[in-house]
Amino acid sequence: MDRRECLMAIPAGLGLLWLAPPARAGGQIEEPLADSVRTALSSAIANSAPPIPEFRDTDARLAYLRWLGAMSGRLRKRQTEWLERKEFLQTVWYESRRAGLDTGLVLGLIQVESNFRKFAVSPVGARGYMQVMPFWTRVIGDGDAGKLFHMQTNLRFGCVILRHYIDRERGDLFMALGRYNGSRGQPQYPNAVLAAGKGWDFRNPPLPERLPDPSRPADKAAGGPN
Repeated sequence: MDRRECLMAIPAGLGLLWLAPPARAGGQIEEPLADSVRTALSSAIANSAPPIPEFRDTDARLAYLRWLGAMSGRLRKRQTEWLERKEFLQTVWYESRRAGLDTGLVLGLIQVESNFRKFAVSPVGARGYMQVMPFWTRVIGDGDAGKLFHMQTNLRFGCVILRHYIDRERGDLFMALGRYNGSRGQPQYPNAVLAAGKGWDFRNPPLPERLPDPSRPADKAAGGPN
């Protein structure tokens, strides 16, 4: 039976289930943590600062808004509502930077893990956008695994856990991604995430060069035109 015949054989009521890709992950392995590590991770999770971007200057804010606009366009087919996309992207931006992670990498990981489905559940029970295993809520949280379906909670757990794995692997991203998936040392998952991350890469274009303004004292002192 070829692919076309297989598709035609699927009952109509199962069509949507067929179109929804399965959650990829859920292989994170519960490992003993030193008390100091557990305390540090618990502290990172407990910090409930809201995901409100703060900027050092106008240029930084404009750079963020350009990123938000570009990423919103790429995400539109998966999340059709603008406000939903804005809240999601703002939270990913905030939580990834808070954990010292590349935002494009985190978006690539979410794409591979759940295809941006908030309520995705893997065959072994991993939950949400970043497919966090429920045991983490017991190890470093309050034990309520249901909170992993809350967007910011899921993204915070996922980013903190990935940061922990990167630190544990001494900066080796390939090995850390494998550990996140429970397939440490195998290339399929890290390669998939890194490839997906390239689709979320963004480089702000250079700002246009500003012509000297003689009315500005700084430009006059720098030798602006007379």
